[in-house]
Amino acid sequence: MDSTSLKIFGKGEWLQRKHNIKARRKTWRKLHLGLDLATGEIICADLTLEKVGDTTALAGLLDQVNEPVSRFLADGAYDGAPTSDLLKARFGETVEVIIPPPRNATSSPPSASDFSFRDRHIAEIQDRGRMAWQSSSGYNQQQN
Repeated sequence: MDSTSLKIFGKGEWLQRKHNIKARRKTWRKLHLGLDLATGEIICADLTLEKVGDTTALAGLLDQVNEPVSRFLADGAYDGAPTSDLLKARFGETVEVIIPPPRNATSSPPSASDFSFRDRHIAEIQDRGRMAWQSSSGYNQQQN
């Protein structure tokens, strides 16, 4: 799962260049995509205003997924409990969530009953470093 910004070109952009005037406002949209990494097929997509964040768009994207999901890969913008909770609610407790935590991430308190995928990722990064974790987790290979 990832997103990218798209600049919208139209007659306004053309007129600005033709008459050499400064643009008042540029129009952008954000394209959110979800891929099946085994087939390379796009399984969900949404085009939103640029102000819509990745985690905000996630629920609508997951509504488009009709197949079971065993592994969810995304960038750090999706890190956090809301994403994990949503994925577990949609796909069950066994869904493997692979999201690189931020550099200042901390593990769940020791009183927490289970050691989450995120806690394991944080521990691996602390032990082996961020680049070693990304290589071993399959994150980099899946991104390409």
